[in-house]
Amino acid sequence: PPERKRFYQNVSISQGEGGFEINLDHRKLKTPQAKLFTVPNEALAIAVATEWDSQKDTIKFYTMHLTTLCNTALDNPTQRDRAQLIRAAVKFLETDTVCYRVEEPAALAELQKNEWDPVVAWAEKRYNVAIGSSTSILGPNIPASTKETFISHLASYNMWALQGIEYVITQLKSLILSLGLIDRHITVEKAVLLSRLEEEYQIQRWGNVEWAHDYDLCELRARAAAGTLFVHLCSESSTVKHKLLQD
Repeated sequence: PPERKRFYQNVSISQGEGGFEINLDHRKLKTPQAKLFTVPNEALAIAVATEWDSQKDTIKFYTMHLTTLCNTALDNPTQRDRAQLIRAAVKFLETDTVCYRVEEPAALAELQKNEWDPVVAWAEKRYNVAIGSSTSILGPNIPASTKETFISHLASYNMWALQGIEYVITQLKSLILSLGLIDRHITVEKAVLLSRLEEEYQIQRWGNVEWAHDYDLCELRARAAAGTLFVHLCSESSTVKHKLLQD
């Protein structure tokens, strides 16, 4: 449901046998499939609890991206395993936003080159792969070795983090931008701008419906930021978790 009247006063966390739980007054939070809502570490539990505590008179579920991601990880509604999640993420390379270029108009083609080429170059150097770009409707010809490299890299993440990575990729329509964001090479604002480059170009040229554009932009930033934070909080490094909470 998009909204529901707030039915609790206090939010707290507690440690159970399976991990950390969220308490709404004296009730244990459950997933949509009625499983006990249990997350693997305290940092993520604090972040989720903050989402619930931030709700006012009504609970706006569509604003609770971390809770949604945890529900997905716990219920796994699509019943996919790690290998399937990894393959789905790498498949985005075939239609990656930053790999598809236009030839006309010349101003947009130049903008894509100036803004996207540095990110592609970073990814090629960072992962020692060939990616490239194409103006063909068929997209670039991504080498099999490049896909294998990204498969191996993603295999280093646990199941929870992979759910978050796929979520970010789906928001940005780009594996390359998502990895740049998760690796902290680019900011959320930059990643979102690059993912919407053609739309921003058209807005600069023709104007925009102000409230609709601003809403879409803020919503995409919120989703990308939440997904990235989720990946970091699900990583094994406790140093990363504590630093993120301090920030």
